[in-house]
Amino acid sequence: MEIIHKEKYGIFYVIVGGITETELNPEFEFVIKNVLGSDSRPVLLDLGALRYLRSSALRVILDVIKEINRKRGKVVLCSLNLHVNEIFEGNCFENTITIADSVESGLDVLLRLLKAA
Repeated sequence: MEIIHKEKYGIFYVIVGGITETELNPEFEFVIKNVLGSDSRPVLLDLGALRYLRSSALRVILDVIKEINRKRGKVVLCSLNLHVNEIFEGNCFENTITIADSVESGLDVLLRLLKAA
């Protein structure tokens, strides 16, 4: 798994790619939690390079989203491939998690949320 993080327009932009291996899930959690700290800035999780998603990695993503929401932050997942998107749809997460088609549309959603706040 490869994790890249940066900040763009006041939004944390995290790119997750590669195959999610169980032993790397703590790395993902560590990076996300350190990037976020106690901040409540919006987060864009770009899963476009993620080829597939194991249940253990799904749990980590859901835990991270729960933590962001607890801090009253906003999170948008973007660029999901068909397989990863089906996992979220098949588990009825699309009604509770914002999913954007692309990085650009995900940034647009988060920028609108920032302006509304």
